[in-house]
Amino acid sequence: MDMKKRITLELRNRSPAEVTELVVDNSRSADGEVEGLTDEFTELEFLSMVNVGLSSLAKLPSLPKLRKLQVCLSDNNLSGSLETLSEKCPNLTYLNLSGNKIKELSTVEALVRTSLTSQSVRSC
Repeated sequence: MDMKKRITLELRNRSPAEVTELVVDNSRSADGEVEGLTDEFTELEFLSMVNVGLSSLAKLPSLPKLRKLQVCLSDNNLSGSLETLSEKCPNLTYLNLSGNKIKELSTVEALVRTSLTSQSVRSC
């Protein structure tokens, strides 16, 4: 199932502004970008996009209340674009990037400008 369709199903007849947790694990991103997630998810605090085939977070919308983000496991291939997290998710305190192909320290240096208190980058 593609990511956009999965997000629609997860809404369960709620408006995006009513959603505080969203799990789209094992859905598919057609182009390696975040799809179907908009800045209408104003109350979103937890987002899990495990094993969806992401290569970039550049199209992640502004999620001002997001505190926990999981983008880990074998089928994500993030290697950059983490600088967007500090501006789009200013309240992010937990980030799990385990299993992504992060090769350069400069990629994670962008996270210094976030409010992170916990991050995991195992097996990168």
